[in-house]
Amino acid sequence: MVVIAMCLGLRVSEILALKWSDFDFEDGTLMITRGTVHARIGRVKTDYSEDEMPLHPVFAEILIAWRARCPASEGDWVFPNPNTGGVWHASVLQGDVLVPTGKDVGIERLGWHTFRHSYRSMLDACGAPVGVQQKLMRHAQVSTTMKYGNAYMTEKRKAHGAVVQMVLPSQREETRQPRRTSA
Repeated sequence: MVVIAMCLGLRVSEILALKWSDFDFEDGTLMITRGTVHARIGRVKTDYSEDEMPLHPVFAEILIAWRARCPASEGDWVFPNPNTGGVWHASVLQGDVLVPTGKDVGIERLGWHTFRHSYRSMLDACGAPVGVQQKLMRHAQVSTTMKYGNAYMTEKRKAHGAVVQMVLPSQREETRQPRRTSA
């Protein structure tokens, strides 16, 4: 679930409602058509959320490997709840798995939406145009997309360095890392 959240930036409601029939591994696409809230299946959050997503071949191979191990379910769910055969409650997974795991790795408030924000940050870092980011995140307005994510320090350093070189073009560019102080 986390790999899907990181690679596609889907909402947890969309991840939990995925069916294997939503995937076209031959064409390398995934169709997002439904979501689940409190284990009730329904439409996606907005009309704009319903869309086709690309599947990179490396990512598709991971999904295909999961499909071979995935417990069968009557609903053809990608992540069936082993106790019910239906879909999971997002809050159960977050409280029982995500939050404790986050604390173990030093992330105090890890939640499902954290991955959506991280996805936007990664799209930014790889240079994806804002319009493409909007489409991949399936937001109706680009202004919503712009509220997500945070720039990585490496990206901030790169942009800052470019501005300094514009302002101080005759100065020798320093490439050394900032001094670290011991605590």
